[in-house]
Amino acid sequence: MLFNSLEFLVFFALFIALWPLMRRRDNLRWGYLVVASLVFYGWWDWRFIFLLVGSGLIDFLAALGMQRWPARRRLLLAASIAGNLGVLGTFKYLDFGLRNLNRLLAVLGLDVAVPLAELTLPVGISFYTFQSMSYTIDVYRGRLGPTRNPLHFFAYLAMFPQLVAGPIVRASNLLPQLRQARPISAAQRWSGLKLILTGYAKKVVLADNLAPLVQGAFALGTLPESGAYWWLVMTLFALQIYCDFSGYSDIARGLAHWMGYDFPVNFDHPYIAVSFRDFWSRWHISLSTWFRDYVYIPLGGSRGGTWAGYRNIWLTMLVSGLWHGAAWTMLAWGVLHATYLSAERLTNWPRRLAALPGGRHLAALVVFGLVVLAWVPFRATSLSQAACIGLTMVSPWRFDPGGAGSLFNSENTLLWMLVLALVARQLWFHLRLDRVSWRLPPLLHALEPIPLAVLLWACVMLRGPGQEFIYFQF
Repeated sequence: MLFNSLEFLVFFALFIALWPLMRRRDNLRWGYLVVASLVFYGWWDWRFIFLLVGSGLIDFLAALGMQRWPARRRLLLAASIAGNLGVLGTFKYLDFGLRNLNRLLAVLGLDVAVPLAELTLPVGISFYTFQSMSYTIDVYRGRLGPTRNPLHFFAYLAMFPQLVAGPIVRASNLLPQLRQARPISAAQRWSGLKLILTGYAKKVVLADNLAPLVQGAFALGTLPESGAYWWLVMTLFALQIYCDFSGYSDIARGLAHWMGYDFPVNFDHPYIAVSFRDFWSRWHISLSTWFRDYVYIPLGGSRGGTWAGYRNIWLTMLVSGLWHGAAWTMLAWGVLHATYLSAERLTNWPRRLAALPGGRHLAALVVFGLVVLAWVPFRATSLSQAACIGLTMVSPWRFDPGGAGSLFNSENTLLWMLVLALVARQLWFHLRLDRVSWRLPPLLHALEPIPLAVLLWACVMLRGPGQEFIYFQF
């Protein structure tokens, strides 16, 4: 069920209408959340409900077993991780492995082809698998006590606002919130409404209007040989994926507020980052911190010395690339970011550059440009297409500003106005104007519903062609 669909609006209206009655008792509240979430998830394909429940039961039972048989904690953790990664690997990576095996067999001259499984990838499997795994790992580490109530556990794991595209909420954050039916304040509802409208505006007004232009560029039979053209297209894609994904996170957080819960911030203006470490503290924060806590630090972090630190950065980013998709293009994206982070650690160039007059602005521009370049393999349909576009972008003799002219026409006037508004908003935060005490008169605060009404109008009147959320494929 898509957030940007009529079905979801009806679903949530019915859910929230009954919520005050259902939230009064623990088991009733948790059961209502579980049933509603399974309906939400099963809307795509009801068969995947069993996969979600089965994956969750592995961790629920493993955590209880750790408490009952502490001497077997490590074995139970291994079984939990193997079960989760086995399910994820089967659905997400099996065909990728078989395709590459067949290519290798062909290169070796063997006339053998292993048939593909051709399994349908369940929506959001990477998100709920990681969320479920973090529960078991935290119980193993003694940072969290296991819950004995399966309804309590599945209300955490399957809660529909963040089920299929995050944020990845830790059990230590959400399980305690689910234990109590806290009153929902007017301020919480108001902040939730602002998040929901902002998220919808990012998705249906910005991301969905940018999508056809980006899709059209990558669908061309002959790729334009203009660096200016591709820099502009990839910048638009950078804005599209940011608005698409952060829009989902905003909607999820807003829906949670209306239910009385708080999800962590998942995006913090990543394109104003002045270093790559800064970027990964702002982009998809729940996933980047997951990889930090459950991959990078367990590998040893930077504790094992300089080269061990670089090795662990590379392993973490390669795993991150594979998490995003079973494709060599995703691995290439991970390699680029591993290279960026390694070069930054080796030279400390962002801090040195920021120490110069105007250096902070230049550092942010360099980081943004390199992030945009890394989005090429992420968006490309093949390594060859990514290489062709990337080489065009970094070749000065192919820049050709006139090549970007086809992107500007009267039909795109409104789109460019929206892009400029989005860029201006990013500059506002980059220049730290949000930290200035403006001392707005009370009248302006009273008029706050007006811009929200404008956002609502824009979502209805300026929406682009309906698109699935990009991160649903992960």
